[in-house]
Amino acid sequence: MEGRMTHHPIINSSSCIYSISASPIPISNRPWVRSRFWGSRMDDPFTTCSISPKKKLTTSNHLRHVESMAHLPSGAGRITRLNALILGEALASEEDDLVFPSEDFSRHSHVSSPHKYLEMYRRSVQDPAGFWSDIASEFYWREKWSQQVYSENFDIRKGKIKIEWFKGGMTNICYNCLDRNIESGNGDKIAIYWEGNEPGLDTSLTYNQLLARVCQLANYLKDVGVRKGDAVVIYLPMLMELPIAMLACARIGAVHSVVFAGFSAESLAQRIIDCRPKVVITCNAVRRGSKIIYLKDIVDSALLESAENGIAIDVCLTWENDSAMKKEMTKWIKGRDIWWQMFRRVIACMIYVQNSDFVNGHGCLDVILKYPVTCDVEWVDAEDPLFLLYTSGSTGKPKGVMHTTGGYMVYTASTFKYAFDYKSTDIYWCTADCGWITGHSYVTYGPLLNGATVVVFEGAPSYPDVGRCWDIVDKYKVSIFYTAPTLVRSLMREGDEHVSRYSRKSLRVLGSVGEPINPSAWRWFFNVVGDARCPISDTWWQTETGGFMITPLPGAWPQKPGSATFPFFGVQPVIVDEKGVEIEGECSGYLCVKGSWPGAFRTLYGDHRRYETTYFSAFPGYYFSGDGCSRDKDGYYWLTGRVDDVINVSGHRIGTAEVESALVSHPQCAEAAVVGVEHEVKGQGIYAFVTLVEGVPYSDDLRKSLVMAVRNQIGAFAAPDKIHWAPGLPKTRSGKIMRRILRKIASRQLDELGDTSTLADPTVVDQLIALADC
Repeated sequence: MEGRMTHHPIINSSSCIYSISASPIPISNRPWVRSRFWGSRMDDPFTTCSISPKKKLTTSNHLRHVESMAHLPSGAGRITRLNALILGEALASEEDDLVFPSEDFSRHSHVSSPHKYLEMYRRSVQDPAGFWSDIASEFYWREKWSQQVYSENFDIRKGKIKIEWFKGGMTNICYNCLDRNIESGNGDKIAIYWEGNEPGLDTSLTYNQLLARVCQLANYLKDVGVRKGDAVVIYLPMLMELPIAMLACARIGAVHSVVFAGFSAESLAQRIIDCRPKVVITCNAVRRGSKIIYLKDIVDSALLESAENGIAIDVCLTWENDSAMKKEMTKWIKGRDIWWQMFRRVIACMIYVQNSDFVNGHGCLDVILKYPVTCDVEWVDAEDPLFLLYTSGSTGKPKGVMHTTGGYMVYTASTFKYAFDYKSTDIYWCTADCGWITGHSYVTYGPLLNGATVVVFEGAPSYPDVGRCWDIVDKYKVSIFYTAPTLVRSLMREGDEHVSRYSRKSLRVLGSVGEPINPSAWRWFFNVVGDARCPISDTWWQTETGGFMITPLPGAWPQKPGSATFPFFGVQPVIVDEKGVEIEGECSGYLCVKGSWPGAFRTLYGDHRRYETTYFSAFPGYYFSGDGCSRDKDGYYWLTGRVDDVINVSGHRIGTAEVESALVSHPQCAEAAVVGVEHEVKGQGIYAFVTLVEGVPYSDDLRKSLVMAVRNQIGAFAAPDKIHWAPGLPKTRSGKIMRRILRKIASRQLDELGDTSTLADPTVVDQLIALADC
């Protein structure tokens, strides 16, 4: 296909060039500056740049990072009025606007300069078929894709929204994660280090061992009737069995749907009812920090609810997590429930037992030696579904985001490699749970497709103390550490001493995911955790995008604390106004994407119309992210948060309608309206305005009861941070709740309420303000 690159706004002139030394040299004594960058210009190019005497730069080679910034595809003007520092040479202060990679880091990175990035980026948007075909060819395909590498329609006015990549190509992502790496000689390399909740509880699997475990489970699933295209729901904590279950499903062409093991029984039941799985996989309990969560009880309740709605599940495979709960204490339903360990073969043992008649205490046949450690691969089309992942929607019903196999495989592998500058010697740790997209793309698939060694952590980052993360980093010599701003801010509040007492010398790249990271937290992460020598890949992406969309590439260009910087290969971000008109240069507006990329989701399961309405109807011709964004004068992108009715709490997207529905289910709640507010630790907090049934008095006990209603129906992570009593809600005469006003009240921005005269009852606003601290 022809390239689809249209006009790209670019930085209009050469970026400001920095010369930093212990004793600043007068501009007139720097002839190399003029001759190299400004020719015979006699005007002083440094008059708009601040030069810090505390930092030492002894070579002009560092300037290679800004020479071609003028050509990056982001649009704005000259980089001016900025201070700069270089990795490893100084700490980032509030006055520092740019952080340059060191010459040594850049020299060894995959993308070493803006020149190299621009060369690759240009090709990715001018010749996407050729660019992505070359990368896809690095993986194993049983059959190559058709001549048409991709097909797309992003414009709802022209018909059905469609995205296809590598259609006709036959592959398997499990094979590419495991068998391909083993065949290349890495079978004895550690694939997963697993760290339990309790210090000292750990284990590991090589790629050979991981493949054997995956094949055992895959064979079991086939034995109980799971076939290509069937759904399997996985409700597990961060045990090694979670990525094993995902890979086992992928190996046989089954569609996995991982549900975060913090969701309530009702939320789990919703997902089971929607995707109708053949099997549910869980464990009896998990210990997170000092608290035990009885997951099997939650699953039992969810399966009872799903059965009442006509969806009966015949098999509930349960892992005995004996560090949290013994199997003898686990409630059991004979004929449906089976212990995982009862089918798992001891890999080192090559003896097969025939006709075993041993029956355990729960009435399950002991088939521990039955299933072999090899399993044939189910080759699937690139456009066959790989997984469903449910995300919150503004209507209250979770959306089943569907990702397919081939494009997702190529995109997650590529983004992992380049955004983290991954090397084969790296030890990688992402703190995310596989119940979210980050755990899919950057705990399981992206790293394993690159043959990486991954740390999987079961516990809480503050247990048994707030130094646990850095203890794990030192224990496994973690070199790439990827986490959420929520955790960064939380650890930041505890003080530097909990970090500095650990070495952390193995770290070389840091990463941030889930929400925008504020500059002060960025600097703390950089200065304290990374000792001012580790670049931070501050990534922007979504469940729907499959992988990184806007992200720094370590070694390629200077970073700005808090900015996601520039687009990844093949991604064409645009900022539009309320009418959908693209805005050039420095601006703020709605973040959209034009043109497809391989990792894009293909539909919402069972509801393509909602897919089109939610993501492609607001601004026809574009994918609408639902996020606000600013682009500064230097072309750097800054994410400003959600603009729809979804709140981003600690990286978890929670629909306001879901929380409102849970609150209104309380017998004493007549009406509720939920908005997001800034939260020091979580990024956004949940602020709920609650109108009670007539005659019910306000009380702290009722507040707690309302919060528990949300915890029970959705999960603890969705619990409101604030319940604000509301005699009434600000509504228009047509009955629409004016959430804009509620957000201003919740944020105490009372001088920005705007015109309230159009409300059906303007006096409600004064009543809400009066009750703000009650």
